Amino acid sequence: MCDMRKLIVVVGPTGSGKSELAVALALRLGSGQARARFGINGAEIISADSRQVYRGLDIGSNKITKREMHGVPHHLLNIANPHSTFTAAQFQKLARKKTNEIWKRGKIPIICGGTGFYIQTLVDGIVMPAVKPNAALRRKLAGRSTSELFMLLKKRDPARAASIDRHNPRRLVRALEIAEALGIVPNLKINPLPAKTLFIGLAKETEELQKLTRTRIARWLRKGLLGEIKKLRKNGVSEKRIREFGLVYAWALKLFRKEITKEAFHTGLEKDMMHYIKRQMTWFRRDKRIHWISKPSKALFLTKNFLQNRVL
Repeated sequence: MCDMRKLIVVVGPTGSGKSELAVALALRLGSGQARARFGINGAEIISADSRQVYRGLDIGSNKITKREMHGVPHHLLNIANPHSTFTAAQFQKLARKKTNEIWKRGKIPIICGGTGFYIQTLVDGIVMPAVKPNAALRRKLAGRSTSELFMLLKKRDPARAASIDRHNPRRLVRALEIAEALGIVPNLKINPLPAKTLFIGLAKETEELQKLTRTRIARWLRKGLLGEIKKLRKNGVSEKRIREFGLVYAWALKLFRKEITKEAFHTGLEKDMMHYIKRQMTWFRRDKRIHWISKPSKALFLTKNFLQNRVL
């Protein structure tokens, strides 16, 4: 039986290879050698991605395929209706439940994803304010730019504005929603997960990430991204809702509607994704618990030391 309270978190910017690294670690932890050495029954992966939770968002979210999983159990994929909003509070509840289930099976949970706030809610146990979505307010704010939303929040709640990602419209709207209900966004209380946690960050040079991003964009189109948009619309998902799924879907919708050329799609999306990657790294760099690596082989070294309770 393994130490029931150990957890591995794999983070990094979009396109850095997190999913492949998490699967590789899980396969090594499921080997006979790992069982004999560490007394564990393997590992299972919990996705911490705010797009991959939705059914029907496969290509644009770069969702891992069954083949790519190599038999490793994955959780919190395809669990949400794209018509509805899936919240960080919902993720926290479900991820904690899955984490406990994995521990009970004598395995190590591996949390993998690029949504830093999701990971923070799980590991640090941020207690989310119990404020229901305000449909009327959301409609009122729907046409506002991120800069306008940020200025509104700054006037309403300067303290929250100072700590929020000013480029994330969903976070801004949610903060305004909470401020509308409670006056201000309260200081977030924490209830940390009772576990020893290893944070591994996969880092790549900007030039390499840009090259990978360019390749992914071309691959998304080849795999049928526009067909995915068509299917979402056929299933009643509004254009407004599709835009809310982030950069890839917002740009793909423009191309689907023939508002832009393929060339404009490629260049515009690449530019926006590189800005997004920069914001992701700004978020992750603030967390000093993360061990940054450039080679996946270093992750195995860190994991072995972690499971042997060595100081990292």
